[in-house]
Amino acid sequence: MSLTLSILVLTFCVQVWSKVCPCERKELCQPISSQPAFEVFVFDVGEKAWKFYDWTKVTTIAAFGQYDAELMCYAHSKGVRLVLKGDIRLPEIVDPVNRTAWIQGNVKLAKSQFMDGINIDIEQAVETGSPEYYALTDLVKETTESFHTEIPGSQVSFDVAWSPKCIDKRCYDYITIADSCDLLFVMSYDEQSQIWGDCIAMANAPYDQTLTAYDQYISMNIDPKKLVMGVPWYGYDYSCLNFSKDGVCTIPKVPFRGAPCSDASGRQIPYSIMMKQINSSISGRLWDEEQRAPYYNYKDTEGMVHQVWYDDPESIALKAAYVMQHGLKGIGMWNGNLLDYNGDPIAQKQTVDMWNALIPN
Repeated sequence: MSLTLSILVLTFCVQVWSKVCPCERKELCQPISSQPAFEVFVFDVGEKAWKFYDWTKVTTIAAFGQYDAELMCYAHSKGVRLVLKGDIRLPEIVDPVNRTAWIQGNVKLAKSQFMDGINIDIEQAVETGSPEYYALTDLVKETTESFHTEIPGSQVSFDVAWSPKCIDKRCYDYITIADSCDLLFVMSYDEQSQIWGDCIAMANAPYDQTLTAYDQYISMNIDPKKLVMGVPWYGYDYSCLNFSKDGVCTIPKVPFRGAPCSDASGRQIPYSIMMKQINSSISGRLWDEEQRAPYYNYKDTEGMVHQVWYDDPESIALKAAYVMQHGLKGIGMWNGNLLDYNGDPIAQKQTVDMWNALIPN
C-alpha cells in the first residue's frame, strides 16, 4: 500500500468512527494513563478470543485485528490499554513530510477510536547509516512525542528482533530507539529465521540463545525497564527429509537474508492445535535439555516423519524467571488468540497453565 493510500485509509477510518463514546459508561472512553509496575503485553489478531483472556494479568493489548469497540470498552473497564498497530514501508517515511503525515494520521485514528497508544511493528531490513536507518529512528522519536502530547499517558512501543546483532539484517539504532519510546517488545521467537549451521529442526526460542540476547540488549545500556520479553504461543512443524536414530530431523534448505536455511521450511502451528496433535504423535512430549524446549514427532498420512518444536508452560516459565530476576518491564506473547478457549476441561487447564507461566510464583 502506498503512503498516500495509507493516509487516505487512515483518514477514512477517522471519519467513519464516531466521536460518540460507544461504551455504556462514558468514562470508559477516557485514555488509560496509569503505569503498571509489571507489563503483560498481548497481541490480539481479532475475533472474540479476548473474552477468555486472563484479565487479572493483562495490562496492554495491541489490536492487530479489526478494531473492536467492545474490546476497547472492556479493556478500559479493567484498566488495560488498547493500542494501534503501526506499520509502513520505510522508504516512504524518509521524507519528513510523509513521516509527519503518517504520524498525524495514526494519532487521529487512535483518538477517534478512544485508544491508548501505538505499537510500531516494522520488521524490515535496514543497513546501518542508510537513509532508512535514520528515518526509522526519527519515526519512533516523533511518533512518541506526538502521541504523548495528543494523548497524555499514552504508550508507544516498538517491536525488535530477538537479538540486537542485526538479526534478519535489521540493523537498527536500538539505543536511541529505546530512549525515544516507552517499551521495546523483544520478539523472542522465530529464532531459526537464519540457520547458519546444520539444516535441522530446532527450538523456536532456545533458552540460552534467548537469554543471551537480553544480556546483549542490557549490555548496550538499554534500561531493562524498557524491555518486554515476547514469548511464542505457537510452534514450528517441520517435515523431515531424514530422521536419524538419534531423533535429528534434517529439514529442506530455504534460504533467508543470506542464511542457507531457515524456519521458513516449516509451518507455524498454534498451541491449541499442537495440544491435540501430540496425543496421536509417535513420541509424545519430549524435552531437549540443551535447548530447554519441548518437541514431539509424528507421521503424516503419507508416512513422512514431522518434528514439532514449541513452547509450553515449562519452557516459558524458565524464561519468565529471567524477566523477574533481571528486572525487565514485563512479558507478552504472540499471540493471545492461539490457545484453546472452547471450554473443554483439558483445554481449560492448558490455557490456565499458559497464562500462569507468564508470571512465576
